[in-house]
Amino acid sequence: MTEELPKLREEFRMQNKSVFILGASGETGKVLLKEILEQSLFSKVTLIGRRKLTFEEEVYKNVNQEVVDFEKLDDYAAAFQGHDVGFCCLGTTRKKAGADGFVRVDRDYVLKSAELAKAGGCKHFNLLSSRGADKSSNFLYLQVKGEVEAKVEELEFDRYSIFRPGVLLCDRQESRPGEWLVRKFFSSLPESWASTHSVPVVTVVRAMLNNAVRPGDKKVELLENKAIYALGKADEAPKP
Repeated sequence: MTEELPKLREEFRMQNKSVFILGASGETGKVLLKEILEQSLFSKVTLIGRRKLTFEEEVYKNVNQEVVDFEKLDDYAAAFQGHDVGFCCLGTTRKKAGADGFVRVDRDYVLKSAELAKAGGCKHFNLLSSRGADKSSNFLYLQVKGEVEAKVEELEFDRYSIFRPGVLLCDRQESRPGEWLVRKFFSSLPESWASTHSVPVVTVVRAMLNNAVRPGDKKVELLENKAIYALGKADEAPKP
């Protein structure tokens, strides 16, 4: 796989595909955008979000931004038109948004966005989910993640990739109690054990992109933490 990636990336670039990112202000979305631009994989990059993001670096100058109201997404269907590939990193927490707000963002907003993307011509939809996602779970977080996975699958994208990472190792701007200690714990573990239960955000992002450039042999792909870790570490994603 390591030897094939440079060739796959080059072939992918030549197809001049367009991409959108949902949730580019979050930790994973932010790193995903940076990596997409560094690898120059897409001819057009669009961010879809509730507010316009500010970037200072020159590399971001050609990034398109569509500001939408997630409560009235049907009014913004045009923002989802004409993208070949979509990455959804939308998400909040129960503590930040309350139980109802969490369900609204992580299930309803995601599903509606996926519906509009499918109608707009998106061929490959990538969903950032969570390890343990299960619509029959007794835990709201895992239940909602499992529900939205299944609902998006029903839309029948040409290719649908679900990523279920374990504990995301990153430095969040907003404080989530206990996360720092959890990250510290996992980052100190042997790689063979940590790769099953945790993964750095940049590794998740590189796994998403390494997966996108390789031909998909399945209509629906489910990548658990260990597969994400291996694919994201397949090489140190080079710049073209």
